Amino acid sequence: MTKDQRRDVLVVAAVGLLARLAVVAWAAQRIPPSADGAYYDKLATRIAEGQGYTWLWPDGAVTYAAHYPVGYPAMVALGYAVFGARPVVAMALNALVGTAAGVGTWSLVARASPRRSLALAAGLVVALHPVLVPYTAALMTEGVTTALVVVAAALAARARAASERDRAGASQARGPFARVRRARWLVLTGLVMGVATLVRPQTLALAPVLGWLATTGHSEGDRRPLARALRQGATAALLVTGLALAVCAPWTARNCARMERCALVSVNGGWNLAIGTQTESGGWHELAVPEACATVFQEAAKDECFGREAAKTIARSPGRWLARAPAKLRATFDYFGAAPWYLHTANAEAFSYRAKVALGAFETLASRLLLAAALVTLLRARDGDSSSSALRRLRKALAAVGLVACVLVPGVVGYLALAGAIAALGPRALGRAPLVVPFTAAVIAATAVTHAVFFGAGRYGMVVVPFVAALAFVGTGRARGGASGDVAT
Repeated sequence: MTKDQRRDVLVVAAVGLLARLAVVAWAAQRIPPSADGAYYDKLATRIAEGQGYTWLWPDGAVTYAAHYPVGYPAMVALGYAVFGARPVVAMALNALVGTAAGVGTWSLVARASPRRSLALAAGLVVALHPVLVPYTAALMTEGVTTALVVVAAALAARARAASERDRAGASQARGPFARVRRARWLVLTGLVMGVATLVRPQTLALAPVLGWLATTGHSEGDRRPLARALRQGATAALLVTGLALAVCAPWTARNCARMERCALVSVNGGWNLAIGTQTESGGWHELAVPEACATVFQEAAKDECFGREAAKTIARSPGRWLARAPAKLRATFDYFGAAPWYLHTANAEAFSYRAKVALGAFETLASRLLLAAALVTLLRARDGDSSSSALRRLRKALAAVGLVACVLVPGVVGYLALAGAIAALGPRALGRAPLVVPFTAAVIAATAVTHAVFFGAGRYGMVVVPFVAALAFVGTGRARGGASGDVAT
């Protein structure tokens, strides 16, 4: 890393941290834990006090818990144990972790663009993004998850750059010690994805994607046979996924021992699937308990019952369940609104309905502009020498449709069009593109599939925000370190 690059990283980190700490300073005495945040706060407090991940019921009974993922309250509990169980401590943690999203975005774009200014701009945009910064006050998982996934992607991009230098024949990249140095980026990717999975279990679906993308890029000097390239990609995907699962393994074992049912991280999949079969708006609503589950009270058993009954409902009327998917996707992508919703819910006097609407409008405008810029990147992408005319026309058509959707209410069309336009680059062009390009499509697709199955909410779509923003700044030409700066070269 050059002196100028180090300075840029410090600028992005400082701006992102100061912006988030300003939110913390304002919210500390105004915004109490709310919605799911109230549960995370209580669980973190119990962990910090040595009570373990348990729940105290009104009648005095204490039971082991796993409904909410353990990752975030465990992180907050560390702060509570040191500084006291106060929400401002959790907000400060959010600020520190959230700052990493801007730095990670800078790193991704620095490897994708030949212009240093574009990486700095991308990092600053995410550091100040109106979807992400105000959410610092929320004792919720989505902001932390987003930052962890960005960091993991940046680490995977480092692994990919090292592999490309090796395949290009750089003498300094050869030898056993060089291989160890390259492997460490994959190991770090897997470990960070493991933490992200403990915070939000659905994140695990992205672990093999990152492993695959970390080794399957094609530099000019790449002469690997296809079978070898595929084998290396599969090995890396298994390594990253295996490490993520290893991070979760102690908690999984705890669930098997304490919850009367084995669960990777949490026992709320049945609840969420049941809500997904009942929702009319596409978003969360209070679950109508199935009759068969009314007398089941143990936490894991109840979740299992909900999941079983939801599966029966889907099997009886799959068409009706599928017909709910568009509303779920619109709830997830049209309008994020997580921070306005949380702040207003927590304290309507400190953050009025008018403020909620104003912040929601501002963040939607910023998000749509960045989405449009990302779509323009795909529209203007140069075609690879193996690109078919059909794929080229499809990519341009999808990008054009997405641009139209940016000014219409169903913004979900724009995000899905962006993912489709990226896929339409074709396998070879995607292999040569910077990691942020195919991974952006993967994040959008994984988010869409997950919440089409369960139910949607704008806070669940937040994870796509930094990647779409990064893609808006991916330039043309060749970036430093040998990484391709073209979307399709």
